[in-house]
Amino acid sequence: MLKLPPPIWTLIYLLLGAALSWSLGWPRPSGLPLPPLGMALVVIAFVPPVWALVLFRREGTEIEPTSPANRTLVTSGPYRFTRNPMYLGLVLLALGIALWVGAWPMFLAPIAVFATTNWVHIPFEEAKMRRQFGASYDDYTARVRRWV
Repeated sequence: MLKLPPPIWTLIYLLLGAALSWSLGWPRPSGLPLPPLGMALVVIAFVPPVWALVLFRREGTEIEPTSPANRTLVTSGPYRFTRNPMYLGLVLLALGIALWVGAWPMFLAPIAVFATTNWVHIPFEEAKMRRQFGASYDDYTARVRRWV
């Protein structure tokens, strides 16, 4: 699962949710104002990852999670609130799209994105960061939660 980056997994899960929704006739929960909330969440979802990307560029460190090493342990910006702002953005994006579309099978996508990042990608990255940055990384993880 590490061979495909999380944005690709997000797209796959969204497409599978759409295919399942289509095959079931786009079943919708009733009574909820889902599209406006979904649209707002899609917009908000871009803030943490874009902020993180800009910060990574400024710090001159690698964005690719499978890179052999990172030049810098980034702990500022969105990393003061969450250790995974890029993955948080993907989960919010998938949830926003699910709300926007409003078909209940689409809600499987954000759950799958969360599960894949939380139990596959993040443990791999945390082990790499711990090997590379040692006590500094441990101090950081003691201060900042994995998600929010």
